[in-house]
Amino acid sequence: MNTIFIAGHAKLPSGMAATNVFETLTITAEIDKKYGVIVDASCTLATEHGRDYITMLLKGHSLRDGIDKPQELLRKGYLGKANNALIAALKDLHKQYEVHFQ
Repeated sequence: MNTIFIAGHAKLPSGMAATNVFETLTITAEIDKKYGVIVDASCTLATEHGRDYITMLLKGHSLRDGIDKPQELLRKGYLGKANNALIAALKDLHKQYEVHFQ
């Protein structure tokens, strides 16, 4: 298999629809082992539209290049309450990647 599966987690802010189901927000990513490219991604946001948007932002980005670019895309593109949690989960995901591939 040429890919790995990594998850990053962060605490959700109170008052969000997703907190009724989850206490934490999770971003999962299938990552190409050789190049570090995110092949597919998902998250535990409450709406399908939100999950699809996060997938669109992250797909194709190489974790070898760091996470500054996807972080900035999240900061400017996702304007919901979960913004900080999404960024924290992305940082956690990247940290997990670095532990295994750096």
